[in-house]
Amino acid sequence: MRPGHAELATPRVVWGVAALLQGANDALSARFGACAVEGEVSALTRPASGHVYFSLRDADGAPALLRCAMFRRAATLVDFPLTEGLRVQARGRLAIYEPRGDLQLVVESLQRAGSGALFEQFLRLKARLESEGLFDPSRKRRLEPFPRRVGVVTSLGAAALHDVCTALARRSPQVEVVVYPSLVQGAEAPEQLVAALALAAQRAEVDTVLLVRGGGSLEDLWAFNDERVVRAVAASPVPVVCGVGHETDFTLCDFAADLRAPTPTAAAELCAPPVADLAGGLADLAAAARAAARRQLEREAQRLDQVSLRLARPSAAVQRHAQRLAGLDERLRLALERRGRDARERLVALGVRRERALELDRLRQGQRLDLLASRLRLLDPQQVLERGFAWLSDAQGHAVPGVDTVRPGDRVAAHLRDGQLDLDVRAVRR
Repeated sequence: MRPGHAELATPRVVWGVAALLQGANDALSARFGACAVEGEVSALTRPASGHVYFSLRDADGAPALLRCAMFRRAATLVDFPLTEGLRVQARGRLAIYEPRGDLQLVVESLQRAGSGALFEQFLRLKARLESEGLFDPSRKRRLEPFPRRVGVVTSLGAAALHDVCTALARRSPQVEVVVYPSLVQGAEAPEQLVAALALAAQRAEVDTVLLVRGGGSLEDLWAFNDERVVRAVAASPVPVVCGVGHETDFTLCDFAADLRAPTPTAAAELCAPPVADLAGGLADLAAAARAAARRQLEREAQRLDQVSLRLARPSAAVQRHAQRLAGLDERLRLALERRGRDARERLVALGVRRERALELDRLRQGQRLDLLASRLRLLDPQQVLERGFAWLSDAQGHAVPGVDTVRPGDRVAAHLRDGQLDLDVRAVRR
């Protein structure tokens, strides 16, 4: 070793941790006293203090992360909703958070710089699936009001599973829980989520499926924005309740599910009614049944009293029946008289109509006889003889119709209007 190497390897000044961090902080303040950085918001948290904490990452996916802290005074000046995936331009100063030794940007002002690449992908996929009708409210189904068994699709180690089981055990212990395990984060999560939903549909053993996981950044929840998972939720034959993230988190599965819950615990509360409400409903039904039975008993008692009064005075009942029979008898007598009178009037009317019909028939028959007589007179041979005609008959008295029936020397008789001539045929000419 050359002389002086030991002196070069050993620092001349030994810093304390706080002093070193303070010195680095001073150097950063001198070099980056005021700077602006643009990136995509992730890991957004809003504690009750009013401060806002988030991280910025490059939109091109470069492995770089900058933690940011925006105190309440600066957060109240932001005039747009700060959400995961939003591309922003933050202005502030670089500093080191000494309790953890973390580099952070203390944000003094924040402006919208456009949506991040992941959020843009979310919006494009949402618009395309919405145009296909996957988010149409008309296709939303009503949940089973009194489920006997509920399926839960989530990770076995997730806090969401504990929250769901705790809420159901507290509110609806009569409901059985069937878990269909699946990853809820990472590259393999979408495929496992689709398989778990398909298994729940194939086994058909639950009335409702809860798709749940806890909160996280947009990247953490991205499996629930995968197109395969969204289509599986929309095609599920079992109604799906989606409870992913916290109240401010939205995924595409929320839009495709039959019901969206703000948290996993809320999903458990929405899928089954509490036992207290059911017990209260049963008590109300029991009270209504008792009241209905009491009213029925009162009506039957009044009816029994009325029957008893009627049995206690049979003479009144007999008198009422006698009056009714007398009334019926009078109505029958009047009806018979009215029918007899109507029948007599009808017979008189029929007699008059019969006489008129006979008279008309006699007139018609007389006219017809006169016509036939005139026709017969026209056909009478005597009328022909009166006009100077005669007819001939042979010796046997048969009419002679033509010259072919007689020969010369035959005797014929000529019949005239007022007598008969006996004639001898001397010649026949055709």
